[in-house]
Formats: sequence, C-alpha cells, structure tokens
Amino acid sequence: MRIGRRAGLAVARGLLGAMLLAGVASAQPVGGPPGGGGPEGPVEVGTVTLSPEQVPYTLTLPGRAVASEEADLRPRVSGVIEEVAFRPGQPVEAGDLLFRIEDDSYAVAVAAAEASVAGAQASVATAQATVTRYRSLEGSAVTRADLETAEATLSQAEAALAATEATLSSARLDLERTEIRSPIAGLPSVPAVSTGELVTANQSEALATVTRLDPIYVDVAESSARMLRIRDRIDDGELAPGEVLGFGLVLETGAVLDGQGTLVTPGTQVSTTTGTVDIRIEFANPDRLILPGQFLRVEATLGTSEALLVPQRATSRAANGALTAFVARDGTAHEVTLTSTGSHRNAWIVTDGVEPGDLLIVYGLSNLRDGAEVQAVPVTIDADGVVRDLAPIDTSAEGAAQSSSAEEPGSGEAQQAEAPTAPTPAASATVRE
Repeated sequence: MRIGRRAGLAVARGLLGAMLLAGVASAQPVGGPPGGGGPEGPVEVGTVTLSPEQVPYTLTLPGRAVASEEADLRPRVSGVIEEVAFRPGQPVEAGDLLFRIEDDSYAVAVAAAEASVAGAQASVATAQATVTRYRSLEGSAVTRADLETAEATLSQAEAALAATEATLSSARLDLERTEIRSPIAGLPSVPAVSTGELVTANQSEALATVTRLDPIYVDVAESSARMLRIRDRIDDGELAPGEVLGFGLVLETGAVLDGQGTLVTPGTQVSTTTGTVDIRIEFANPDRLILPGQFLRVEATLGTSEALLVPQRATSRAANGALTAFVARDGTAHEVTLTSTGSHRNAWIVTDGVEPGDLLIVYGLSNLRDGAEVQAVPVTIDADGVVRDLAPIDTSAEGAAQSSSAEEPGSGEAQQAEAPTAPTPAASATVRE
C-alpha cells in the first residue's frame, strides 16, 4: 500500500513537469531561439530633407477700417423740410438731390434783389447821361463844379448797382441752398429729419451722412522698435526687400480679401503714449464687404529671406518650453533644440538647430526616443498636411506579406487616416512675428 502511494506521486510529478515544459514550448516564438526572442530591429520612420527656401517676410498688423470719404449734410439756410429725395442705403452720386427746403421766401428775396438791381442800373444810366452832357457843355453853360458833382453822382449810382448785384447773388445762393445735394458719391445714412420739420442754418445736428466705401482705408499701427529691427535686417542682408510692398487684408471671419492694398500715408511721427507709428492703407471694396469701424488684420509683405522650414507637426515643446524635433543621422534618431523666428503657414522658420540636408523625422514620432535606431524612409507632405509615399522597405518574406496585406481593400484608407495632419513647407505661406 505504501509502495502504491509513492508510485502515484512519481506519476503526478512527471505529468506536472510535462505540462510545464509544454507551456514553455508554446510560449516560445515559432522558429525563434530557445529561451526568448532576438533583438528588435531599427524603427522605420518617415523623413523629409531640409533645404533652404525663399520665405516671404510678412508682418500681421491689427487695424481698423475707415471710410475714404465721409460728408455730414447740414442746412445752409433755415426753413421747413419740403422733401426727402433719397432712400437710405441706396447709392447716390455727387450732385444728387437729397433734401429740399421750402423756398418761397427765398424766391421772393431773389425777385426783390432783381428789382433793386434794375433800379440801380437805371440810376447809373441817368447819371452817366448827365456826366456826358456836362462834359460837352463845360466852359460855356456848365461850370467845372457842376461837372464834378455829376461825376460823383455817377460813382454813387455805380456803387449802389454793385451793392444790389451782390444782394441778388446772395439771394440766389440762398435759393440754391434750399436744395441740399450730395457733395460726394457714396451711401447715405438714415435721415435725421422728416418732411415738415424745421431746420436752421448751420445747425450742429447733421441731416444725414454720405459715406464712400470704395475704396476703403485701413489704419494700422506699427511699433517703431520693430521698424528699426527690420531696417537693421535689411542693412545686414538678412532680408531682401521687394520692389513694392504687398498688403493683404484678413477679414474678421478669417477670410482673405481679394486683391492687394496700396500704401496711402506712411508714418511720419511716433506716438508719445504707445510708441507706434500710424500707417494708412487703401483697399478696393467694390462689394462693400468692409465697413468703417471694423477691426481687421493687414498682412504686410516686406521682402523675402532665406530660411529652413520645419513642419510644426514634426516638432514638440519640452517641459521648459523649448522647441524640439528629431533628425535621423547615421541610422540614429537625434533630438535637437530649434531656434525659430516666426511661422510660415504651418511651418516654423528655423535659424538654429538643424542644417540644410538634415533628414527631419515627420512620421513615426510616437514613443521615439533620443538615440533610438531608425531606418529613414523618404516621404512627402501634401497640401493637406498628410504624409504620402510611405512605403515599407522590408524585403524579407515577412515584409512582402505585410506589403500584400496592405494592398487589401480598405488598407490604404486606414493608413491615410492614421497619418496626422502636417503643414506643407511651401514658399507661399505667411511669416508671422
């Protein structure tokens, strides 16, 4: 009985050992060496080659829209509004009738002035005839004193005629001013008065305002200190100024207005309170998208500079705020610290940290560490920031199997969906300081 128990324990121990050995064997990879897998190979990453590009140097300046012309309409004569001859918001041309003031009293004044002029003209004619007659009779029937008196009477009649003519001109001006016309072409505002209201000459309240919106002015303010720094960069050859300054306008919605602006008034003095220089720029506004008072952004292109563009998707911020990226050198990933002077669309303008010809890693950055072994695969970034041409480089049987599986329906779409969006280092983007 005791021998049977010992034999049973031996059999149980033998079965347990066989099960453990079977478990270890099943945990080992097929074809792998006993005791564990081999060392991992280099990580496959997508890279782009950095090369210097001519980048437009553009400043983004906040500004406010200002009407190119604006006229407040006020009456020059007193009276009752007889007619409002325009519709608010409808374009008017220079000289169009906007208001009419009752003109009966002014027409009477003109008639009275005309009668006075006629009487003065008759007096002048009579005095002139007397002088002519006296001159012919001087020395016989008319004395020298009589002739001088007649000449004085003629001069007084001529002066009276001039006065009445001036009164007539003033009366006619008052009559014309009963019709208030637009001095400029533009859009009239809602009238402040209606028919039947009494207005007075040169009153402080405007009857309406006519505003010209095409073209439109945008006033911006630029720091005098930055203007000096830009001038130093031009003198040092770091910035090549263009033949003309380019001005683009960004609306409140972020849309860009078609067409370029022109400089109207450069700054001539620095503000004593803000240290900025006021600059006025003119933009075409045929569709009246810009209204006075709007806050806008002006992108001023001052010239071009040679720089390396590093896509922002390939960079990250360290704990201390430093801008970092990975480059592939001799099969190893190296983390570098970048120095940038601004952005160019969605790429950083880098002046230090990388060199022309460096392989910048833009794909496969997840869990990538400094010093990791990498295998660089040339890729491109399209206009939408998607990595393209990322092809496997493994020529082994396992790599061929992965390539064939990637060509299955839907696999290409999955690869594109996993590719994060990145900027395209194109020279048509915008530099911002």
